[in-house]
Amino acid sequence: MEQVQPVEISILAQLPATDRSGVGALLSEELAQSAQKVVVLDDDPTGVQTVHGVPVYTDWTPQTVRQAFEEPGRMFFILTNSRSMTVPQTTAAHREIAEAVNLAARAAGKDYILISRSDSTLRGHYPLETAVLRETLESCGAAPFDGEILYPFFLEGGRFTLNNIHYVKEGDQLIPAGQTEFAKDRSFGYTASALPDWCAEKSGGAVRAEEVVCISLEDLRAMDYDKITQQLLSVKNFGKVIVNSADYQDVEVFAVAFLRALRTGKRFLFRSAAAVTRVLGGVPERPLLTRAELVPQENRNGGVVLIGSHVNKTTQQMEELRSCRYPIAFIQFDQHLVLQPGGLEGEVKRVVALAQDKIRAGQSVAVYTRRDRFDLPTGDPDKQLEVSVRISDAVTSIIGLLEVRPNFIIAKGGITSSDVGTKALRVHRAEVMGQIKPGIPVWMTGPESKFPGMPYVIFPGNVGERETLREVVELLMGDA
Repeated sequence: MEQVQPVEISILAQLPATDRSGVGALLSEELAQSAQKVVVLDDDPTGVQTVHGVPVYTDWTPQTVRQAFEEPGRMFFILTNSRSMTVPQTTAAHREIAEAVNLAARAAGKDYILISRSDSTLRGHYPLETAVLRETLESCGAAPFDGEILYPFFLEGGRFTLNNIHYVKEGDQLIPAGQTEFAKDRSFGYTASALPDWCAEKSGGAVRAEEVVCISLEDLRAMDYDKITQQLLSVKNFGKVIVNSADYQDVEVFAVAFLRALRTGKRFLFRSAAAVTRVLGGVPERPLLTRAELVPQENRNGGVVLIGSHVNKTTQQMEELRSCRYPIAFIQFDQHLVLQPGGLEGEVKRVVALAQDKIRAGQSVAVYTRRDRFDLPTGDPDKQLEVSVRISDAVTSIIGLLEVRPNFIIAKGGITSSDVGTKALRVHRAEVMGQIKPGIPVWMTGPESKFPGMPYVIFPGNVGERETLREVVELLMGDA
């Protein structure tokens, strides 16, 4: 496999530019003709980082999925949090979800587009999740799926797919995904940056790279709808399709061709990042959220930032937060106590007591896990996940044990933010308000939650620049 070299970010400005002013009208026409419900299964809560005004459900009982299908909107999300699950847990959850979706769709008399939304840096249970969804739905009598579309492009996070190679923006460079820290993930690691090779690698050779259908950036920029549609029509037997993209108009052009292919009876599953959800969901752009929309004036308590992610970007952002123009109390949580009997429980009590006193006194706090990762000396990814979940449960229980309502809550990291939302805040259904910064979504908690009607900031571990966390906190603490 040929080693792919990093490229300068300036290459994006050199890509073919064409007048695509008409694509919006074409897409609107296609969406108007499409009656499918867009069902997004989100393996952590950051997948709503491009949308607003859509519901997120945190369980997948048949009753919940039926309720979601009956909502008036075009799209809904189900938070699976499966990136924190073991293989058996993920398999069982996706069987349950597929069965619930099949029942709800039949009861509602609605067809659907199913999107398995995962990490734009290619981590997660793939190809397991989409394979289980396909097998379960087809065994329930759903029409066979012709193919699977892989679409990791995510503009807000600096993830681009060019010449079939997936890149991650780091400073002024685009780094091939297989050469980033994300590719070294203990649970979901990989080596390939070229997506056809990545498909072959992740499938253990079951998928051959040369058989993957590639939608080129040149055809997208040329708005060659017919050619792209014909490529999709040629896919069969759950073949793999990758889509190159460098901006949202590329996604819109592809969506037009995709919806045309659907009208012929073709069926596809998606494995994607967050960009395609916004486009297929017909969600318009909206300005970033303001402090007035997020912070109640009557609450004089401090806020809380919970930092669980250990990627380098999060650590850099946390260090930058120390230079915040407003006073913040930093409280370290020692997750390495997981190996001591009762160690985590005692640490939770200590941190809760400290944090609560500060918040009640009007001072905001940043609770963070020790920056030196705790990794088990094992090659078993499920064992590593189990320990990670134990630690995450302890960290996020800090929010659940608070007796005082903070002025705001920010959770940093995918697993951390999911556990805060579902376990600590006990959210069943949330509404996505929008984004506080590009790629950083905010939920409005429902009446059933621990703190009803609270804007909850879900800050992905791998999104933003060094100063972004500080800027978010300063906005919430007083900047206009």
